[in-house]
Amino acid sequence: MQADRQCTLELEALPSRIQQIRRIVAAQLRYWHLDPLLDTALLGITELLANVHRHAVADKHCSVQLTVVSGRLTVSVLDSDPQLPEVRAPEPLATCGRGLTMVAALSDSWGAEPVAGGGKRVWFSLHVEAPAPAPRKRPASRRITVVAAA
Repeated sequence: MQADRQCTLELEALPSRIQQIRRIVAAQLRYWHLDPLLDTALLGITELLANVHRHAVADKHCSVQLTVVSGRLTVSVLDSDPQLPEVRAPEPLATCGRGLTMVAALSDSWGAEPVAGGGKRVWFSLHVEAPAPAPRKRPASRRITVVAAA
């Protein structure tokens, strides 16, 4: 079982910062040896931060928290806007509105909840696969010389 780990990043949800946070999160997940979760985690973070950028009233400041506990990576985005997101069925030709549906489909679980003092936390979690056991080291090869009896 992996040890509990946590990382928190503060940012303004602006397009240039979102790309920067993606790079930092990718480096952190690699450091934690969670490479198989990279694509899904980065897609989810991008969607949640895009929602802050698009929907948060006035203040675009937010926090991204990465937590690994009991074989589960949880990615949370906290912002000061109290409006909880809603998953809606978008119109067939709509160019937006599918982000949370995608996060829900790609993650093991997700949710949104109010935060004490105002604001909200939107999160998703991914199962952390147990690392493959390290291959056993083979004993150093020995050279055996067979001498024929005379």
